[in-house]
Amino acid sequence: MIKNRAKLEEFERQALAAEDLSCAEALAIFEALRQEAVLLGAFTSENVLDGLEINIRLAKAINGLPK
Repeated sequence: MIKNRAKLEEFERQALAAEDLSCAEALAIFEALRQEAVLLGAFTSENVLDGLEINIRLAKAINGLPK
């Protein structure tokens, strides 16, 4: 449970500012994680984006964001 949201947000801001990844490095990490998810059966290799629109709509509804 998060007890001090402001402290967590400040930590996240500092962590992001200190992170020094190039776009290519970030993409390589993403691709490695995606391949691992496919190997574990969490994703299919055909189309990772299937159902993404539904997930976005659900996330917006849960978080109370405008459509």
